[in-house]
Amino acid sequence: LRDYCKRQNFDIVEEYKDIISGKTDKRTNLDRMLNDMRRGKFEAVVVYKLDRIGRSLQHLLNLFEEFKNSKIDFISMTQNFNTTTAEGRLMLRMMMLLAEYERELIVARTKDRLDYLKKQIKKKGFAVTKEGKKITSLGRPPGSKDKKRRRRSGYINRWIKKSSP
Repeated sequence: LRDYCKRQNFDIVEEYKDIISGKTDKRTNLDRMLNDMRRGKFEAVVVYKLDRIGRSLQHLLNLFEEFKNSKIDFISMTQNFNTTTAEGRLMLRMMMLLAEYERELIVARTKDRLDYLKKQIKKKGFAVTKEGKKITSLGRPPGSKDKKRRRRSGYINRWIKKSSP
């Protein structure tokens, strides 16, 4: 993206990177970018690909309405969008639909694969992953529970007490 911006003679005002999935509407740096946009900090948003900013059609439509109202151009490096023309906006909406469809396919495929593995485990006592590993149960490995669950259960307090001299 930096090279692309340099070739286009764009000045990079700020970089906003979120590690969480594009399916999530509430993302720290996305929210920060929107706040900066409302303050007039920049004139355009440049992304590598549309689905990097969002995958839900409604979320994308809301974002682009905000961009339009704030007179912010949207540029996708790999998908040539010109949001200043009717044709460009039409193409953008079609790509939004495809991004949402792609997300739904990913969810469905993941669910189907997990259902298949569960049936194999129940039937044979194990399943074989695509990598060739035998597994006997699904879920997270021991000790990999998410931080919120650990916090709620008092895990961090127990850890601090145990590790204190």
